[in-house]
Amino acid sequence: MKKHLIVALLVLCLVPAAFATLVTNMNQSAMYLRLLSRNASTDVDAVYYNPAGLVLLKDGWHIGLNNQTVLQTKTVVNDFPFLNSHTYDGKVNVPLFPDVFVVYKKSNLAFSFGFGPSAGGGTAKYDTGLPSFEWQLAALPALIYGMGIPTTAYSTDIALDGSSVYLGFQFNVSYAFLDCFSAGIGARYVSAKNTYTGHIKNVMVNPTYPALGLTGAMIPAGQFFTTMGQYYTSINSPINAATMNAYAAQMGDKTVDAEQTATGFTPVLSLNFTPLQGLNLAAKYEFKTKLEFTNNTTKDDSGLFPNGAKTQSDVPAFLSVGAEYSILPELRATASFNYFFDKNAFFDKLEGVSQGREQFINSNSYDLAIGVEYDITKSFLLSAGYLMTRYDLAAGYQSDMAHDLGADTFGGGFRFKLSPMFDIDVAAMSVGYKTDQKSIAYGSLGTYAEHYSRKTFAFAVALNFHL
Repeated sequence: MKKHLIVALLVLCLVPAAFATLVTNMNQSAMYLRLLSRNASTDVDAVYYNPAGLVLLKDGWHIGLNNQTVLQTKTVVNDFPFLNSHTYDGKVNVPLFPDVFVVYKKSNLAFSFGFGPSAGGGTAKYDTGLPSFEWQLAALPALIYGMGIPTTAYSTDIALDGSSVYLGFQFNVSYAFLDCFSAGIGARYVSAKNTYTGHIKNVMVNPTYPALGLTGAMIPAGQFFTTMGQYYTSINSPINAATMNAYAAQMGDKTVDAEQTATGFTPVLSLNFTPLQGLNLAAKYEFKTKLEFTNNTTKDDSGLFPNGAKTQSDVPAFLSVGAEYSILPELRATASFNYFFDKNAFFDKLEGVSQGREQFINSNSYDLAIGVEYDITKSFLLSAGYLMTRYDLAAGYQSDMAHDLGADTFGGGFRFKLSPMFDIDVAAMSVGYKTDQKSIAYGSLGTYAEHYSRKTFAFAVALNFHL
């Protein structure tokens, strides 16, 4: 019981934002939401997507202020027949997801700074827990009935609340070696913090055994097993008494209140090539960010979450390529491809253990996106995009506590240019996820399926200044 609670909390606190490929957050601007393809960007959000392309901006200062609101529901449906409820919903609410970009461009040289949640992000709340640790409570009536004591129900108070923020501070220098070719070099400092709280309280059962004063009313499970321990002691059955007392000890309330912190650096290299007018090509490589989290535990009833212990959860390296082409002066199309080197990173690797969850990744993840943008007038444009995200994960990777699903995403929005020095981006996006399931063995109680699904919606606004 204790182990399941803590493992659940540990994984829930690492819930990524809605548009991550396993860990990395690609949604770093409102322009991304309205196009979903920004790898060849030559606008202010190129600070993140294509630093080398910043040299194509006009000379001067360029500032982008972005915020997103992300709403996600993660649903787990478990077929284990003894659960009070088979559906568990986790809510991820991110009202503030800010990104800031600042660029100074002069002649062939550009300096830039970016700030935003480069990974993680948001708060996950499971108000009724998860089946991976509730199933043992759900099995209590069957366990007690097997002792010859009729029992038909259980109840408990379970709650989990985890948050995760990986803040990235990025600096780049970009230089145009030729009119058609430029390069950028940069680094991102990542400050990561996970906080999590949770409890299992008030485990109750309704045994009927009049000889021991058990009437079928709901009573604390710990009280029942203590009573049975005393009974077995009275009839000189020490083995059974010890078993009952062990069960009683497990039924007590359990609480966790802890946080994890880590820091790391991400080197970033980028290239931009404009072989002909109207066509822009770009490539970027981000190195792996090693993050070793250290526990700072206020309360841990399990004894399995020691203060000062370490867990490694990296942000994988990835390669991005992109192209933007002006089909007409007022119509532009863009395509992007990202390939993530997930198998070369550690995911939730505990100190002293050789592997984490990366051992269950069959092949690296990727996403592919296309977008179009059309100028309705000189001051107003519309855009839309599609993003395909795919994983190849073994069954051992997926669980109610941590699972990833392939997705098809559609986004759209508009830009309104109020003046040559100021414009506004507004965008929204909806994510349709693939469903997945796995079979789970519950000992002598049988094997049952568990199903995973999600839904996500996001809205973003950006204010862009060109000085």
